[in-house]
Amino acid sequence: MMKTPFTTKEKLEEIIREIPTPFHIYDEKGIRENARLVKQAFSWNPGFREYFAVKAEPNPVILKILQEEGCGCDCSSLTELMMAKAIGSSGDMTMFSSNDTPDEEYIYANDMNAIINLDDFTMIDSFARTVGTFPKTMCCRYNPGGVFKVSNGIMDTPGDAKYGMTADQLFKAFRILKSNGVENFGIHSFLVSNAVTNDYYPMLAKLLFQLAVEVEKDTGCHITFINLSGGIGIPYKPGDRPNDILEIGEGVRKAYEEVLVPAGMGDVAIYTEMGRFMTGPYGALVTTAIHEKNIMKNYIGVDACACNLMRPAMYGAYHHITVMGKENAPLTNIYDVTGSLCENNDKFAIDRMLPKIEMGDILYIHDTGAHGFAMGYNYNGKLRSAEVLLHEDGSFEKIRRAETPSDYFATFSELPVYRTLMSEV
Repeated sequence: MMKTPFTTKEKLEEIIREIPTPFHIYDEKGIRENARLVKQAFSWNPGFREYFAVKAEPNPVILKILQEEGCGCDCSSLTELMMAKAIGSSGDMTMFSSNDTPDEEYIYANDMNAIINLDDFTMIDSFARTVGTFPKTMCCRYNPGGVFKVSNGIMDTPGDAKYGMTADQLFKAFRILKSNGVENFGIHSFLVSNAVTNDYYPMLAKLLFQLAVEVEKDTGCHITFINLSGGIGIPYKPGDRPNDILEIGEGVRKAYEEVLVPAGMGDVAIYTEMGRFMTGPYGALVTTAIHEKNIMKNYIGVDACACNLMRPAMYGAYHHITVMGKENAPLTNIYDVTGSLCENNDKFAIDRMLPKIEMGDILYIHDTGAHGFAMGYNYNGKLRSAEVLLHEDGSFEKIRRAETPSDYFATFSELPVYRTLMSEV
C-alpha cells in the first residue's frame, strides 16, 4: 500500500517556479476537515475544546485556520504565547503548559489571562512570588509514575519523565491553590507519544476521571475540566491503521458516563492538546534530487537536510517518500536518501525501495505537518526553508519565507565582523 500526496506534480512544479525547494507545504482543506472531525468526536461534551499544540507547527497562518475551526492554542514558551496573542487567542482560548518555567513567562501568560497549567509543585511558590495574585482558574499536571501500556504494545514510562506532579503533590497543590482564591480547577496529563491506537485516550481519561473524583471529594475543589493533552498519533508507514477519532471520542464518553456522571461531575469539560494528529498528515517536505553517488551503497542527495526535518536523523523515524510523477513506477532501486550535513545520520531514508530517481526529480516526504519545520535548526549554517499553504481552491500562498544569510548573520550585529559578513551577502 502506498501513501498518496495531497497535491500533484504539476502543482508542485508551479509552486517551485516561484518558491524554490526545499519547502514545507500544508493542505488547508485537510486541516480544516480534520479539525471538524475532532469537534464532532467530542460533541457529546458541551465544554469540549481542542487546544492545538503550537510547538507542532508554530505558524500564525496555521494557528488562525485552526482558530477559525474553534481551536485554542496550547503554548509552552514566551514566543508561543506571543504568537497566540497575535492571532487573538487570549483568555481561556490559550492554555500555558510549560515546565522549568522562567518567571517572566508566568507574568506574560497571566497578563493575557491564559489558563496556567502548573507542571511542578514548587511552581506554586514561584508563581506567588512572581505574579502575586492567583487567577480564579488554574490547572495542575499529573504524573502517575510507573509504565503506561496500551493494547497495541505502545508504552511510555511516566516514571522516567520530567513532567508533572505525584498524586500526593497534586492533592496538596489543590488545597494550597484553593486557600489562595482559586475557584476552578483542571487536571492535565500526558503519558505516551504518537499512540496509534484507539485505546489510549479512553484509558487515560478513565484514570484522570477517577483521580478527579478523589480530588474533589478530598479537597472540595471544583474540577471544571480534564485536559487529556496530546499523544494521539498518525500512521507514518503505509499500511498502518490510522486512529479513528470518532471511536476515540466514544471511548472517552463511555468512561465519562461510567466515572464522572455517577459522582455528580457531569459538568466537567474535556480538553485536548493535540498537535501531530491535527496537522501531521497535512504537511509534506518538498525537495529536489540534486546528486547521485554510488559507492558501497547507492545514495540520492537532495537539497533538503535534517535541518529541515530532523525526525529521521534524531529518532530513526520513518517518513514515506513519493517520487512525484513516478507514483506508479516499479520500485526497482534501493537508495539512501540524504542531505548535505556533515553528519552520517542526515538521511531521510535508509535502504528504501524507490523508483529509479533522475536528477531534478521532485521528492515528496510525507507527514511533516507536525514536528517538521518546527524542529528545524541551523547546524552547518543551513537556513530554514519556506512554508507554503495550499488553499482549498487550489491556489497557494507563501506563509513563511526562507531564511537568508542576512537572517543567519543578524545575531552578530553587535560585533565588528558584522559589516564584513554582510558585505559577502
